[in-house]
Amino acid sequence: MEPGWWWLLPYDVSPTVLAVALAAAAWYLRCAGAVTAGQRWCFWSGFACMYVALQTGLDYYAEHAFFMHRLQHVLLHHLGPFLLALGLPADALERWRAVRGWPRRLCHPWLTALLFNGLLLFWLLPAVHFPAMLDWRLYRLMNWSIALNGLLFWVAVLRAAAPGACPAAGQRIAMMLAVVPLQIAVGALIFLADRDLYPVYSLCGRVFGLDAIADQQLGGLLLWLPGVMVHMAGVLLVAGRLLRASPAPA
Repeated sequence: MEPGWWWLLPYDVSPTVLAVALAAAAWYLRCAGAVTAGQRWCFWSGFACMYVALQTGLDYYAEHAFFMHRLQHVLLHHLGPFLLALGLPADALERWRAVRGWPRRLCHPWLTALLFNGLLLFWLLPAVHFPAMLDWRLYRLMNWSIALNGLLFWVAVLRAAAPGACPAAGQRIAMMLAVVPLQIAVGALIFLADRDLYPVYSLCGRVFGLDAIADQQLGGLLLWLPGVMVHMAGVLLVAGRLLRASPAPA
């Protein structure tokens, strides 16, 4: 095996991830006629982000460096779901909006926005993060919760909806902006910390020869900058649609 591409192979094979990935790919191929070429590009790019984060050697590095763990969650919570939401066909969203009962209430847009920051902060608490990185069950729960919440959030804020089914454009922009300050604050706190907040990586053995402080500083920057950039891209997309939909002045 060539040492340069070994990380493309699964580090910890998860039958659940593989089954969900195959089912999602098969479902989307059936819907291929209802989407544009741009939507297909977005979906498969987002699909690749999610798969790489969960089923390649990136998962190994995420367990041995805090900044790689943050990169994994950027793919799972921000970039991957962002692209998947842009690539979904409209008829799939309409079928979901017809769902009633607790699934619909659980996926309320403002609840997903609250959970977006709540889950991020919860899994970054040192007292929670330490056992989550050592117990494979907690580790997978963390990644699944982050990925599912990211997908629900970005679908809620990026996709146009039938009247009354989803927040209006102004509300969706507000939702994207509302979650940014906490991400900046937490990223800054981690970046400026002068002690090792996450000793679990020293216990497991850090990769790339980084010390704990340098590792945390890179992780804080990844929490701060890429996530905020994805949110700003979402704001610009929704605002651009709103401007195009506005009637031209006489």
